[in-house]
Amino acid sequence: MSEGLKKTVIVVLLLILIALILLTGFLIYNSSSKVTAKNLKNEEEKSKIRIGISLGTLKEERWLKDRDILMAKLKELGADVFVQNANNDDEDQLKQVKYLLDRRIDVLILVPNDMEKAATAVQMAQKNGVRVISYDRLVTRSNVDLYISFDNVEVGKLMARSLMEKVPEGNYLIVNGAKTDNNTSMIKQGYENVLGDRVKDGRIKIIAEEWASNWMAEYAFKVTDEILQSGKRIDAVLAGNDSLAGGVIEALSEHRMAGKIPVVGQDADIAGCQRIMEGTQLMTVYKPLDKLAEKTAQMAIKLARDEKPDVKQTIYDGKFYVPYYVLEPVAVNKSNIDETVIKDGFHSARDVYRNISNKDVGGQTSD
Repeated sequence: MSEGLKKTVIVVLLLILIALILLTGFLIYNSSSKVTAKNLKNEEEKSKIRIGISLGTLKEERWLKDRDILMAKLKELGADVFVQNANNDDEDQLKQVKYLLDRRIDVLILVPNDMEKAATAVQMAQKNGVRVISYDRLVTRSNVDLYISFDNVEVGKLMARSLMEKVPEGNYLIVNGAKTDNNTSMIKQGYENVLGDRVKDGRIKIIAEEWASNWMAEYAFKVTDEILQSGKRIDAVLAGNDSLAGGVIEALSEHRMAGKIPVVGQDADIAGCQRIMEGTQLMTVYKPLDKLAEKTAQMAIKLARDEKPDVKQTIYDGKFYVPYYVLEPVAVNKSNIDETVIKDGFHSARDVYRNISNKDVGGQTSD
């Protein structure tokens, strides 16, 4: 082999060696980068706050709104969110809470189906080091980290005042919600505070005071229908929420009395707001759920970070005094529905006025 050819072979071999060294370095660097990126991603996933939401039911319109707003607010704050719905089944709620705990959540937002039985779910969470927020419904005798809700005693007062202004004397039918919901007893405390004196002196007579299991509208219909069929006169009805008010009004309608007997409810469901505009329901209590959900989301993040929420008020849960963040409800009737639920975007004007003919809504006539 000539001297020139030897030099060429050596140069080629050196170039190949350099290329191999560079390629090996690139592969090692690339692999290392991938591992680092993967590790960073894993660390990020581990550090991300995980929030579990256990809902007792989604049967009422308001709980669908709660779920959607809560999820949106929590995700805005960077949390991973896991949601379960128990469909009014206590055993299912316990199983679902266990499922959420298995997902390694940091905070449990709990809407109890049963205020007493849900204490077991709270204990399960506490044993796992998970903070618990009792959302809108109080879990009794459980020592939750936070109870956040509207002033349910005030809700009862608002309903009773509206009804009493319209019917200062007469026969009152009261259809409460479920006995397993602590809100029901708080609402009862509120309306008794307002009606008490007139009940004592006989100006108002409570002809029936019922409790609807699972807030079932069918029960409200049944009670109202049976009283009317018995020949008893009803002058006014206080219903635990708008769903129950709907059941009452359906029964009144079958007896051609809808709109003639004032009925009040709460939650400002779209059906309730429509009935107010139609004249078959006197009022509802509006509870701005976006404020409730936003504050709950903020509190949940604080609890997940082991920060103490700034809550000064407490409430007795039957065994413990627990932190209580309370929001104010608003009475809504035909005169202020535009300035409340519509102005806040809780419902659109088109939906509220849907069944009102020849009503100009936002520059357009409703059908």
